[in-house]
Amino acid sequence: MRKVVLLLFVFLLLLKLESYAQMSQQARDSISKLSQEDHRLMMQKLGIESLRPGPSGNPEAPNAANKDESIATPYSVLPDPLIFDNGDEVKSKKDWEKRRMEIKEHFAREIYGRIPENTPSVSWEIIEEKDSLFGETPARFKKLIGHVDNSSFPSIKVDIEIMMATPLEAKGAVPLIMQFSWIWPASMQRPKPTGPTWQEQMLAEGWGFAMLIPTSFQADNGAGLRAGIIGLVNKGKPRKLDDWGTLRAWGWGASRALDYFETDPTVDAKKVGIEGLSRYGKAALVAMVDEPRFAIGFIASSGAGGSKIFRRVYGEQVENLASSGEYHWFTPNFIKYAGPLTPMDLPVDAHQMVALCAPRPVFISGGDPNVEGHWIDAMGMFKTAAAASPVYEFLGKKGIETDQYPGTNVGLLDGDLVFRQHDGGHTEGPNWEYFIEFAKRYLED
Repeated sequence: MRKVVLLLFVFLLLLKLESYAQMSQQARDSISKLSQEDHRLMMQKLGIESLRPGPSGNPEAPNAANKDESIATPYSVLPDPLIFDNGDEVKSKKDWEKRRMEIKEHFAREIYGRIPENTPSVSWEIIEEKDSLFGETPARFKKLIGHVDNSSFPSIKVDIEIMMATPLEAKGAVPLIMQFSWIWPASMQRPKPTGPTWQEQMLAEGWGFAMLIPTSFQADNGAGLRAGIIGLVNKGKPRKLDDWGTLRAWGWGASRALDYFETDPTVDAKKVGIEGLSRYGKAALVAMVDEPRFAIGFIASSGAGGSKIFRRVYGEQVENLASSGEYHWFTPNFIKYAGPLTPMDLPVDAHQMVALCAPRPVFISGGDPNVEGHWIDAMGMFKTAAAASPVYEFLGKKGIETDQYPGTNVGLLDGDLVFRQHDGGHTEGPNWEYFIEFAKRYLED
């Protein structure tokens, strides 16, 4: 018992640190050690003694990740989102709702984990409010804290941090795009934008923006799994094998933010979109699936574990995702697909996750592989979008109508599910203007 209390204290201490970049080497080593211990515990629960190692993201390494397209597709077919597990065909929208639940169950049990039935309530407090200028647009800025009810386990305190702004001169409630975001540590130099920031672009369009800080309520490491919202619900104990991972916990926080927006008269809560880059792109996709109130999704460079086919042998692999550095994003059950099972044994794949967003609009974004690198696998994300398109078509919407990879700066932007690979690196920056034009079709009357 004393060891559990001590570990919990360490978890809470690590969770309070503002950024991994600000931590001492000792603190980083502690996170790594605790993550590895929890990872081994999950492997023991699964009866697994060893895992296949993932490839390296360093292209010069002996075990560098594959970037040869000719050997990237070991599968001949993907699981069909419009065919039930028993082989029956989806023939109606009523059938689709049943099939949708069948697919969601697979993702919950095997990949992202189950959201607890009884999650705690959140009460919102505005801790700062002021008028400010973003670019050339005057706006009302707010900083909020969502206090999560911890009466069931007072040892763990959880708060959700949000910053938001809406145009000061708006005549009524406005659409808003919320980003899974982060606070730059004072010790790190922020990249200088070459043009208006995404926040400035939102306000100039007459929309609002919000920045949700996921790590304020669930740490981005395995060491934090017994703290944050996951630890609070589990009362500081280890996860069960089908418990939710960090991605789904971050999506839960996005839903609680949407609860607040429904009470804010400056926000049109029926026109709120969700956006994220990289691991936060994965979280944005999960949030779109879990929260039907989100009107639109912008999923940027999400790669493996997001909008990239799990079965592809290109760039980051399931073996990387299931390692002690990334396993916390997923349910513990997912670890088994790095040994003894393989990605080919998964009952679902990423195209079905994108299909679960239908009929709502989704913009999938990537960077040029020669700039961003091959780790993210832009081709894999394109293939995911193409394979999800039949569901959009089935529901009366327009998907991607080609299986030919468009390449750089050629957007497939005519449908409700779209794809564009910009000429930059690991950023969504060059695609914001294209997303805005896409979103206008849905967010403006």
